[in-house]
Amino acid sequence: MSNRKTAFVSGAGGFIGSHLVKHLKHEGYWVRGADLKYPEFSATAADDFHIGDLRDQTFCRQMLDRHFDEVYQLAADMGGAGYIFTGDHDADVMHNSASINLNLVELCRMQKVGRMFYSSSACMYPAYNQQDPDNPKCSEDSAYPAEPDSEYGWEKLFSERLYLSYHRNHGLEVRIARYHNIFGPEGTWAGGREKAPAAICRKVAEAPDHGEIEIWGDGKQTRSFLYIDECIHGTRKLMASGFTGPVNIGSEEMVTIDQLVQMVAVIAGKHLTIKHISGPTGVRGRNSDNKLIRERLAWAPSLRLQDGLEKTYQWIDQQVRSRNEAVKEA
Repeated sequence: MSNRKTAFVSGAGGFIGSHLVKHLKHEGYWVRGADLKYPEFSATAADDFHIGDLRDQTFCRQMLDRHFDEVYQLAADMGGAGYIFTGDHDADVMHNSASINLNLVELCRMQKVGRMFYSSSACMYPAYNQQDPDNPKCSEDSAYPAEPDSEYGWEKLFSERLYLSYHRNHGLEVRIARYHNIFGPEGTWAGGREKAPAAICRKVAEAPDHGEIEIWGDGKQTRSFLYIDECIHGTRKLMASGFTGPVNIGSEEMVTIDQLVQMVAVIAGKHLTIKHISGPTGVRGRNSDNKLIRERLAWAPSLRLQDGLEKTYQWIDQQVRSRNEAVKEA
């Protein structure tokens, strides 16, 4: 280990964190991971994985008990629209995520880590710039005056400022990315915390041909979605660069939610009817603006949404089939 780069990944049991650990191991890193849970769908690739609560300062000190070349802070209390926008979880979202960030940034300063990455979110952008579904504004310089559409977004904005303050006052090398709707295999696909691509893939997989699926809102709200491999690639590009950020890591291929359903239905080979129902939807339009990442990193995501959806649908369809078989056997 003495001749290998070392990394600590918080939230290593989650969707993005578990993929990041695999990628770092492929690059030759020695990796320590921590989370409340192990990865749900495959064994962790971490050399050293610990179950614990990163809100607990004692546990955090045990995880950051020495210098690391790189620290990736992905841990957060989060979920899809059904979790974030109802208002029922606001106190938990604010308290839990802020506690984790306050703990980790101070310990990274104390241990003089080489570089620290923080995963912010497009949810921190002002709601007033995202009311037109055809022309949302999500350039990095549009963040202020601040008005996120959720407490999740407010906490992300606070933590961005926290990390940038440590960068200015203590010389902590930080890198900040604003993720835009990351999706792919081995992500949460049921239970209420899943995001739109996974929820739609699940609904389509469960529906019979010529059946009906329910979608929150009128289906005209727009979003862009970034496949997990592109997210990891962009994250690593940012970490290797001399750019602090914040910078968007997302796709510019914007679609309506109805179009997303239609794309998945075609992949599944099903003819489906959409039933629009009331439910939390967030802002009317959101799309990544990739001008800055092209300028500073000479890179931007390029994988088509269709290609990422095909891989994700195949995986979720298998999960649905396995679940149904288990129910039958029970």
